[in-house]
Amino acid sequence: MRPPPPCPLAIIAPLAFGAILAAGPASVQIIGHRGGAESAPENTLSALRSGYADGADGCELDFRSTADGRLVVSHDANMLRCAGVDMEILLHTFDELRKLDVGHWGKWKEWGVKEVLPSLDEALATVPPSRKIFLHCYTSRLELGKVRDSIGRSGLKPEQVVLICFQRGPCASFKQLMPRSKAYWLVSRAGFNYESAALDRIIQEAKQDGLDGLDFDYRFPIDQAFVQKVHGAGLELHVWTLNDAGKARALASLGIDGITTDRAGWLRTQLGMASPQSTTNPNPP
Repeated sequence: MRPPPPCPLAIIAPLAFGAILAAGPASVQIIGHRGGAESAPENTLSALRSGYADGADGCELDFRSTADGRLVVSHDANMLRCAGVDMEILLHTFDELRKLDVGHWGKWKEWGVKEVLPSLDEALATVPPSRKIFLHCYTSRLELGKVRDSIGRSGLKPEQVVLICFQRGPCASFKQLMPRSKAYWLVSRAGFNYESAALDRIIQEAKQDGLDGLDFDYRFPIDQAFVQKVHGAGLELHVWTLNDAGKARALASLGIDGITTDRAGWLRTQLGMASPQSTTNPNPP
């Protein structure tokens, strides 16, 4: 893939950049992508527990709705990749989908451990005290009332829950439903024109909707001016999905707020960061 064209925000004087790196990583949240996707089959209860055990400050998961309106944890809309069965989640009931093994694929074939499609309730029950869960929304905003109800049943504090989505609408609706929880607008490189005006527009729209932050593809040309512009608007700046220690160290040194990664424990070690104190949930599902 051809790299994106440079933009003014990406220009950093070599000496200044070196000085930033020398300062070392700032405090940055480490978020486990789809749980601990390097340690267990993605978006399973095992992956979530693994991500927290590895020292993730929070774990990210993807959720969707079934044909009978249950919220389940899955990145893909179809079960073909993770379960080997061509079934659209939206066209099948929770009980039908629950019969599938979503842990016996790829490098996990030799595990011999059965994993079922988790409900959102089950996933929320894995979150330890003082840790966070990042809920990547793949449903319409009409389903967000169910998300709020699931969070209420979990006993989690609103501050432990973050909603992320590529669409503004669900983010804004979630903030109206749960103003004490955070919502970040996910931003992809696809179709982005890399002009300052485009970033200004995104910041303005996020502020209009009352959102708390922006979550960019880490391959965006992020520099100190980029970070300062987002922070200056009162927004957090996170990146996804980064598994390169050098790049993570550079971005952390610029003052970004969070990094989503497949290798939470490894990256935390690479950045010289201590693990969070609490690693277990006293009430596992």
